[in-house]
Amino acid sequence: MQAGTDHLSLLFIELGAAIVGLAVLARVASRFGFSTIPLYLLAGLAFGKGGLAPVDLSENFIRIGAEMGVLLLLFMLGLEYTGEELQAQLGKGLPAGAVDLILNFPPGLIAGILLGWSPLASVLLGGVTYISSSGIVAKVLSELGRMENPETPSILSILVLEDVAMAVYLPLLGALMLGGGPRTTTIAVFVAVAAVCAVLFIAIRYGPPISRFAAHQSDEIVLLSTFGAVLLVAGLMQRLQVSAAIGAFLAGIALSGPIAVQSRRLLSPLRDLFAATFFFFFGLEIDPATLVPALPVAFALAVVTAGTKIITGWWSARRDGADPKGCLRAGMALVARGEFSIVIAGLGAATEPKLEPLAAAYVLILAILGPLLARWF
Repeated sequence: MQAGTDHLSLLFIELGAAIVGLAVLARVASRFGFSTIPLYLLAGLAFGKGGLAPVDLSENFIRIGAEMGVLLLLFMLGLEYTGEELQAQLGKGLPAGAVDLILNFPPGLIAGILLGWSPLASVLLGGVTYISSSGIVAKVLSELGRMENPETPSILSILVLEDVAMAVYLPLLGALMLGGGPRTTTIAVFVAVAAVCAVLFIAIRYGPPISRFAAHQSDEIVLLSTFGAVLLVAGLMQRLQVSAAIGAFLAGIALSGPIAVQSRRLLSPLRDLFAATFFFFFGLEIDPATLVPALPVAFALAVVTAGTKIITGWWSARRDGADPKGCLRAGMALVARGEFSIVIAGLGAATEPKLEPLAAAYVLILAILGPLLARWF
């Protein structure tokens, strides 16, 4: 009994120290005006495998918290879009989305091939370099008071199309990573894509009725309903070999109106807590010794893809009539990479062990550089 009590007290102490440490890092990031993501990743590296003081007792709890973190991140992102807005963005922004894909996916794909990785691992690295961090970009735009700027709709249009692309990309990769013969793979891909399309159709077509049915004045009822629904949808999608994160994103799209506002208010603190845990845990899983060899390639990719994102934003904003300064701001805003890049890296860790440290180094560089560029311009 005493041993169990001692173990529990040590667990609380270790976990509490970790969370307080993350709070200190968040204060530092807020003080100097940049994203917290790089600091959370560095903290994970310091206390993970091969770090200064490896965390042992609370690792399992942090692992579960990290999984919830990515679900809440993507759910809250889905809440930003209604079905109607998503349909409008898909129609209006397809040319910009195509340019974004053409410019930003190949650098990672080519780098993977040059590194001698398998085709699947190279495609995963292409996904890492392709997608901007919606969380970082939205936060920077809000902090800088640019949500009403002329170029902002162009930025948001690209982010929406990237998120929708991930809704197809991740299930396809998940099915391919299962292995098996061509027939098995084809069936798995079909089931995954069909599941995503079905949920997306329901979210767009029946989102308002679902929202009205789930709405309630009680914060307690809405909190339990939405959080439980996120976990339920994510779990079901995972069973169908679709990314649980995409399930959470689609669940967010399905909600609109007052319940979306209420859910955003109630779940934001949970999202912030578990999202910090998510990035911290990703760092815990990486041996810092593997990070150093990845830095040259990560830096080269960061330079190339920062340039391609700037071109993407410039072209999109120019097409929508923004002035040259607004076009430049649009490009700079898109440079940051974050949550989805890390989700992709975690998905492909078993396929290519070098993918995680390379993705971590790459995200560290651009999660710092992106907000700084946005503020400078």
